[in-house]
Amino acid sequence: MKRFARFWWDFVIGDDWRVAAGVGLAIGAVALLHHRHVAAWWVLPSAVPIVLYVSLWRETRRTQRAKTGHAKRF
Repeated sequence: MKRFARFWWDFVIGDDWRVAAGVGLAIGAVALLHHRHVAAWWVLPSAVPIVLYVSLWRETRRTQRAKTGHAKRF
């Protein structure tokens, strides 16, 4: 059972929990708009490129910091 749960965690969350959260928020927005009888077909196609852009921007920024030696130390 633990391996099954770990598979689904890795499959849904993957490497970046922020992407999963962004898609989850978009799905929640679709559900909310649908509940209020508003056409919500445009939310997910709009959210995917935005989430992808933010994810790539964060990774690029992190990589550039690592190359220049300005990486955050935790």
